Amino acid sequence: MQLQIHPNWEKTLAKEFNASYFKKLTAFVANQYAHYSCYPTQRNIFQAFNACPLDQLKVVIIGQDPYHGPGQAHGLSFSVPKGVKHPPSLVNIFKEIENDLDIPYPKSGNLMPWAKQGVFLLNASLTVQAHQAGSNQKQGWEQFTDAVIKTISEEKVGVVFMLWGTYAKKKSNLIDTSKHLVLTSGHPSPLSANRGYWFGNKHFSRCNEYLGAAHEIVWSVESSSA
Repeated sequence: MQLQIHPNWEKTLAKEFNASYFKKLTAFVANQYAHYSCYPTQRNIFQAFNACPLDQLKVVIIGQDPYHGPGQAHGLSFSVPKGVKHPPSLVNIFKEIENDLDIPYPKSGNLMPWAKQGVFLLNASLTVQAHQAGSNQKQGWEQFTDAVIKTISEEKVGVVFMLWGTYAKKKSNLIDTSKHLVLTSGHPSPLSANRGYWFGNKHFSRCNEYLGAAHEIVWSVESSSA
C-alpha cells in the first residue's frame, strides 16, 4: 500500500504512520489487493484526507466500511461516483437534507463537493474485499482512524461531528465535547430510518447554525465536479 496522502495530514499523523501496527496494516492491505478484488482503488484509499486537509476541516461524518459492490466506493464515506445508483443510506441522507433545508434531491451521489468545503467523510476501515462487508476490520484501520478522530479533536476547535448509528456514536469518547459539537442519531440505513431514528434529526441545519454564516456548508452536491 502506497501512502498517498495530503502533506498536511502526513505531517500531523507521522507518529501513526511510523507505528508498528501501521506497518503491519500496510502489509495486510498490500496482500489483500494482491490476492483479492478490493475497494476502493489503491489511489483512493486516502481520498477523504486528500479532499479535505486538516486545516480546512469543519465537519466530520463517520461511516464504518467502504461500499463493497463494484464501482461504488471511491474513498469518501457514504459517497458514490457520479452515475452510480444511490445506496439506501445515501438515499435517506439526501431525503433528510431535502426535508431539513429544502434542497432538491440530487442526481449525483458524489459527495466530493462536501469534502471540498471541509466535510471530512471518514470510514472507520478504509478498505474492504469485494462483496465481503467487514473483511478488513480489526487489522489496524480502526486504531488508525480512532487516532485521526482524536487528533482532530485535539488540534481543532469548533468542529461538528455527525455520529450516526451505534458504531459511530461510540467514537464520542474520542472527542472533547467542550470545544466541539457532537450530533448523534440513528443510522440513515432503512432499518434504522424506517423505525423513526433518522428522519427529522435536522443535523444539516443544526450544523450550519453552529458554524455560522461565514463557515456554513452548502449541502447541495449538484455541481460540475460531482
